Amino acid sequence: MYDVIIKNGTVIDGTGSRAVRADIAVDGEKIKKIANLKNEEAKLTIDAENLYVTPGFIDLTTHSDSHWTLFSHPNQESFLMQGITTILGGHGGSSLAPIINKESIGSIEKWLEPSDININWQTLEQFFSELSKHNLKINFGTLTGHETLRRNILKNQVRRAKNEEIKEMANLLAQSLNEGSFGLSTNLGSLHGQAASDSEIDALLQTVTQNNGTSMHHMEDEGKNLLPALSRIITFLRTTRVKGHIAHLKAIGRMAWEYFDNALSMIENARKEGVQITCDFYPYTRTGSNMSSLLPSWALLGNEEKVMSLFKNEVSRKNLKNHFKELTLHYNKITVASAQHSANSVGKTLKEISEMSGLTPEDVILQLLEINNLRVSIFNEVLLEKNIENLSAKPYSMIASDGVGYDLSKIKDSGSDLAHPRSFGAFPKAINWFVKQKKSLSWEDMIYKMSGLPAATLGLEKRGALKEDHYADIIIFNPQEIKDTATYENPFSYSKGIKFVFVNGVLTIAEDKLKNDKSGGKIIKKE
Repeated sequence: MYDVIIKNGTVIDGTGSRAVRADIAVDGEKIKKIANLKNEEAKLTIDAENLYVTPGFIDLTTHSDSHWTLFSHPNQESFLMQGITTILGGHGGSSLAPIINKESIGSIEKWLEPSDININWQTLEQFFSELSKHNLKINFGTLTGHETLRRNILKNQVRRAKNEEIKEMANLLAQSLNEGSFGLSTNLGSLHGQAASDSEIDALLQTVTQNNGTSMHHMEDEGKNLLPALSRIITFLRTTRVKGHIAHLKAIGRMAWEYFDNALSMIENARKEGVQITCDFYPYTRTGSNMSSLLPSWALLGNEEKVMSLFKNEVSRKNLKNHFKELTLHYNKITVASAQHSANSVGKTLKEISEMSGLTPEDVILQLLEINNLRVSIFNEVLLEKNIENLSAKPYSMIASDGVGYDLSKIKDSGSDLAHPRSFGAFPKAINWFVKQKKSLSWEDMIYKMSGLPAATLGLEKRGALKEDHYADIIIFNPQEIKDTATYENPFSYSKGIKFVFVNGVLTIAEDKLKNDKSGGKIIKKE
């Protein structure tokens, strides 16, 4: 007798192969058999007639760790209700390990109040040990952040690293890779990223190559300098022969839209040369970021107190306002998503706040940043649908949320801060957009982009496909009903249509509801 049999379903196995009608038997945490099992028995039998049975989705770009919801919202329901069973953290140069001094956490403080962070570990192994106490319902793995490594060695000094310091970073990285990190993440547009020399990045990527890891990159410029930024990443990958992945590839703003096809050509030419490069994207035209990203790099030098002192200085304030004007921002398309000490601004555009307050939009930006200690999140309508559609069709692109996992039961007041709807709906939205509406992708191709391809990108040999002896990360959904319900105005709304979710053989979602009796999530490590 098996633990679970899923009968009569349309099985899309995550490899890109055509859908077939089959039954699946699960024993413990593994898939035991895929065949006609009409004469077999199980402790739990699910009739999947008229439903699709697929691998659990794998989301390679998430931020539940840096936003701390991995601890405060351990069920990660907003991901599970999309069919996501595995998430990867440690992105954009920021990770929760290694942390060997208090300055190391500086890379995540732009999202969190320092008082909200309680770290009682130093190494990745110790971080995993602490995380394992929190009964995760989703699989979690992590990269090691470049900025986190830098801050461990240089603390808050933003400068070129000396050769000996680069060796120390490489040693820390090697230790984390040996303890289960999947690779290195970078954000060469951050202050620490800009301060890093090419030789520093090369040395760290060589360490990743030697340890059979991967590298994932937040582009240093996704605007008018998109092409040179991408060229630099490709050069690093070519030189170090490391496996590389671009997180949330996009062209931000009208000045960059025309470059996007050239960016795709650059990736395709590099792949023809043998460069290992892939990318992910989210199916939304609005970005979600910190408002401080609008500040020029010279304004971000130093700590929070030093940055905010610029707002009070008449000369620097004038220079900042001129900088915003030069960006030619569309203030009617920038919405405040979160601002702890300016709750009345949340959900409004900068233009609306300007008109209500009598301040110029530039003054509104500075006032919000000052009142909220730089911690203001914004949505910005700056992406072109056509570019997203073109990217979705590429064989090297996959879906990722770039989101954060939430549990609605943990959200005290969903009427205050706004999450980006991608945290609740990215994967069902992609299915509806590209499979059901545009019909530009088949069901099989889309499921591959959500499971088999990200598994191959990360090197997960036993996940991402419905095969015997693979981990039983399985979702069952109604292809007619699956859809996202989260909007920019009301993002705290779970997706519909996902009927059952198994994580390592544990029934985690049943008939659209979370099962609280057992946690099936695992900490996954580089194999």
